[in-house]
Amino acid sequence: MKAIRVHTLGGPEALQLEDLPTPQPGAGEILIQVEAVGVNFIDVYQRKGLYKVATPFTPGQEAAGTIAALGPDVIGFRVGDRVACYHAGLAAYAAFALAPVDRVIQLPDGVSAPQGAAVMLQGMTAHYLAISTYPLKPGDTCLVHAAAGGVGLLLCQIAKRRGARVIGTVSTDAKATLAREAGADDVIRYTEQDFEVELKRITGGAGVQVIYDSVGQTTFDRGLRSLARRGMMVLFGQSSGPVGPLDPQLLNQRGSLYLTRPTLAHYVATRNELVGRAGELFTWVQDGSLRLRIEHQFPLARAGDAHRELEARRTTGKVLLIP
Repeated sequence: MKAIRVHTLGGPEALQLEDLPTPQPGAGEILIQVEAVGVNFIDVYQRKGLYKVATPFTPGQEAAGTIAALGPDVIGFRVGDRVACYHAGLAAYAAFALAPVDRVIQLPDGVSAPQGAAVMLQGMTAHYLAISTYPLKPGDTCLVHAAAGGVGLLLCQIAKRRGARVIGTVSTDAKATLAREAGADDVIRYTEQDFEVELKRITGGAGVQVIYDSVGQTTFDRGLRSLARRGMMVLFGQSSGPVGPLDPQLLNQRGSLYLTRPTLAHYVATRNELVGRAGELFTWVQDGSLRLRIEHQFPLARAGDAHRELEARRTTGKVLLIP
């Protein structure tokens, strides 16, 4: 089968297309013929070595497709079933991927493989951020950085479902339009405006209850200054680089703030959590109340180009690879 391999950490050129043996499922495993692969910043972090993974490796933590084979003890699934999967060790940048049975869920009718791949990692991330990490409620105001990105567009929509006021940051007018269409009440062009100054203006100096920050280094300090008393900084990415060391006393000085650094794996640690989050998202996709933007699809061989576009922030919505 064709698969992307990383032998040496580095730039997008490290993503090499190779021929590998098609894996065979063992006990508790399902072999998925991959139809769509989600591209995420965690793949970039691993390729660069910011998140440690032993080389050589095949990136990719989310995919959707059809079941090609089942391990000898697997029940509840059949060959040919349409499925999606999120798993940290999935190795999804490939024509076939092996998945633990407890990380695989059925795709319901009306949800395509590209939609399934678009929902698993980024959709469940937006879900846990708005519903579990800081459970938004009517009267809350939240700031969503990178509001036109894959997580951002979904997070804006879910935040509005929760009754919150949503403020988004974006880099261009086109992205501002997308953020507003996703439910952002106010949009800040961070390339032209200081979001800290604008937040104070928009909130009358009160600040926001929560900031969902996937950017990291360039936004973190100003974000802490933009939170309301006892507000929460939710740092769930570092697209601009890692945040430096922090004196916890700063949280006290800024208003008894909360700081968390969550990751999806801890919010879908059990199968019930995984099925519950993904199932709710799929229901929203089916009834049209959650809109997915899948604008960027690349052949598997162009995984490097997909990473370049993602890192350059030239993408909106979900980026997929199609084996």
